[in-house]
Amino acid sequence: MKLSVVIVSYNVKYYLYQCLDSLEKALQDIDSEVFVVDNHSHDESIEYLTVHYPNVKYIELNHNQGFARANNIAIRRSTGEYVLLLNPDTAVGGETIRNVLQFMDAHPEAGATGVKMLNSAGKKAMESRRGVPTPMSALYKMCGLCKRYPHSRRFAHYYMSYLPWNQPAEIEVVSGAFCMLRKEALNQVGLLDEDFFMYGEDIDLSYRLLKGGWKNWYVPEQILHYKGESTAKSSFRYVHVFYKAMLTFFNKHYSHLRFWFTIPVKIAIYLKATWELIKMKTQQAGKSLGIFTPRSRQNPKYIVIGTENNCEACKKLFNRKGITAQLITGDQKTLPEGHHTLSMQHIGNENTYVVYDTSAFDYNTIFTLFTQKTSDKVKMATYHPKQQMIITEEEIIG
Repeated sequence: MKLSVVIVSYNVKYYLYQCLDSLEKALQDIDSEVFVVDNHSHDESIEYLTVHYPNVKYIELNHNQGFARANNIAIRRSTGEYVLLLNPDTAVGGETIRNVLQFMDAHPEAGATGVKMLNSAGKKAMESRRGVPTPMSALYKMCGLCKRYPHSRRFAHYYMSYLPWNQPAEIEVVSGAFCMLRKEALNQVGLLDEDFFMYGEDIDLSYRLLKGGWKNWYVPEQILHYKGESTAKSSFRYVHVFYKAMLTFFNKHYSHLRFWFTIPVKIAIYLKATWELIKMKTQQAGKSLGIFTPRSRQNPKYIVIGTENNCEACKKLFNRKGITAQLITGDQKTLPEGHHTLSMQHIGNENTYVVYDTSAFDYNTIFTLFTQKTSDKVKMATYHPKQQMIITEEEIIG
């Protein structure tokens, strides 16, 4: 078998549905298998998805065993020449996986390959290319030098932002959100380290691949990554878990420097976590006093682009929810410019979701349209005709 895809999921069944929908199209004519490892979700994910994707191999865990261990369970059962670790809150372009496989076939020294990750506004995620977080590169990031000097090979090494986005490049760390791995390399260096419960395991594995003589690559293929739909990234717990993972990595690979960085990193953990806690409490107080308006209550504008029938279906859906939307009939052949045919006067300055009918536009076309920037307030959403469901980064409408 050519490819085994492994997705670890936790309480994100609708985003996982979109991920599997994009995979179904991307894996056509590729000898492959797909594993979904459910980390003890409480949203009836498996019951919902088995109806729509019965050929997926589901593994239901009786408690949350963490990202690394859940992936390893499926990897051990996989039979593919390559293993793709994929987050459930992603969608892949139709040719993305095929092109990455072709790249790895042509580069036998490649142990892992990552891609260009986009957020819902079409902005490129810095995590698409990363360097090994040495104590110095981590220091440059924490003190702001990485962001201030993005073209410096010294200060910006953490995100390797000096590399071009439009051509393949050797990198050091491949993100676990989309990580194509050569099974031969995994057999040599070992699977994900289960000492990492969540975060940091991709950094550790990438570093072990480099130490094992393999190369890690970035290729400019596009995916959508909502970046942690199942995790509150601004939460106190996230900050604590993330920095604890970084401390685990440093202790494992830089133990000889433990005396110098353990205390500073621990101080950073508590300072950052305390700052996030203060922000959360301030926002909660502001909301209760009516000072701040939650994003979900700001009533974004919706523009639907798709077939006539599906535009009518969306209209009924929005009417039922009390939402006004603009409907535009077209597909990627009749309306190749998509929402770019609209002037900014039509879109306005308010937060806007452009909802693309997935039967009229393929995923890669949608991604490409959003990389041609209009405004940071314009974000992508998708309509799925079979489910009569609209998926945005903030909510599910259906």
